[in-house]
Amino acid sequence: MKTSRTITWILLVAALGGAGYYGWQRYQDAEAAKKTAAQKSARPQAVRVSAVPVEKADFPVFLTGLGTVQGFNTVQVRTRVDGQINKIAFTEGQLVNQGDLLVEIDPRPFQAALDQAKAKRAQDEANLNNANLDLQRTTKLGEFATRQQQDTQRATVAQLTAQIAADDAAIANAQTQLSYTQIKAPISGVAGLRLVDVGNIVNASTQTGIVSIAQIEPIAVIFTAPEEQLPYINEAQKAAALKVIAFTTDGKKQLAEGKLMVVNNQVDTSSGTIRLKAVFDNKDHVLWPGQSVSTRLLVRTLKDATVVPDDAVQHSTSGLYSYTVSPENKAELRKVKVGASIDGRTVIEEGLTPGQQVITGGQFKVQPGSIVTTAVASSDQAPAKVRQE
Repeated sequence: MKTSRTITWILLVAALGGAGYYGWQRYQDAEAAKKTAAQKSARPQAVRVSAVPVEKADFPVFLTGLGTVQGFNTVQVRTRVDGQINKIAFTEGQLVNQGDLLVEIDPRPFQAALDQAKAKRAQDEANLNNANLDLQRTTKLGEFATRQQQDTQRATVAQLTAQIAADDAAIANAQTQLSYTQIKAPISGVAGLRLVDVGNIVNASTQTGIVSIAQIEPIAVIFTAPEEQLPYINEAQKAAALKVIAFTTDGKKQLAEGKLMVVNNQVDTSSGTIRLKAVFDNKDHVLWPGQSVSTRLLVRTLKDATVVPDDAVQHSTSGLYSYTVSPENKAELRKVKVGASIDGRTVIEEGLTPGQQVITGGQFKVQPGSIVTTAVASSDQAPAKVRQE
């Protein structure tokens, strides 16, 4: 019995010791976990950002603006004689060529006038032939014909000769009037909406036209530029005709490329702009008279410019800045000065150098000195525009 109690107490003490050891071990594990968690929370977390290298490249600088397309030549076709329209030889919207018949006016009155002028010439020509024969007979009479008779006959011949010349002029005029009954296209282009129909009476004295024709091959675009850019435009234009690109008004779709042809001879003092005219071949007829377009005029090209995406440039109350990534993967704030910019690309004049990694996304979580982890962002190159203040 005594031995049994001793064994029981030994087992109880062993159980208590095991439970105590187990509890102590759990306590140590919990403390170690707390310490590890504290260390992790004290360690700065890396901020995930997007970054691209600062590039060095030739950067075309474009001057952007809005323009209006107009026909290279536009003609309002009118009649030059009075009469009734017998025939309409074109359809609205048709592409007509120079010399094509558009309208025919009743030619009968003008044909009659021409025939009358020709008959009058034939009559005067017969009289002239008779006068010449009389002059020859008078001359052959010699002393039997007086000097006065000879002079009178010569005057008659000269008078009838002049009459023939007048008849020729009358015939030419009648032929011209007859030709005006066939109204032909003075230029090649697109015919607009017709303003008359068959059977209408038209008059040369009225201002109402028959149809308008707009030349669209080539075609012109009129646009404006700030007057402060005029010296750059004139200087570049001396070397070669400047390239002009026409886009849709939203700037998303390129329509055509052309050349700057004319700089207007006067600046508009009310708006401080200069009017410019560009010419486009327009073989595909993508430009149309009256259409509004967005224009880009290439004024110069910056050689070996420092270029970054627009997203790399941030704004603050103290100015513009960018974040770069150091070799230790830390964010560094750089004050920058920008230049030309367009289509998501900006020229950096001061503050960055080619080859640096510049942050383009996730800047709102970045502070100077923050540890960052970078992902490569796209950096397609695009041309630039002149910033207009």
